[in-house]
Amino acid sequence: MSIHKTLAAASALIRSRNVLSRVERIAELARQGKYEDGDSSPFGLPKVRVLKVKKRGKKKKKEEDDK
Repeated sequence: MSIHKTLAAASALIRSRNVLSRVERIAELARQGKYEDGDSSPFGLPKVRVLKVKKRGKKKKKEEDDK
């Protein structure tokens, strides 16, 4: 019997999102210096690029064979 897809492990559900909420977009634009609190409107915000984070593989140790 297989496990239903809604009962998958929580770690499998973590993905990079391609849509940010308004609060997240404002925070990212403020970090970049493109949004000033009070001076800028929270409506009509520019798009914010979301970078997908890739896991790096572990570096393999060099194996030295003394033959």
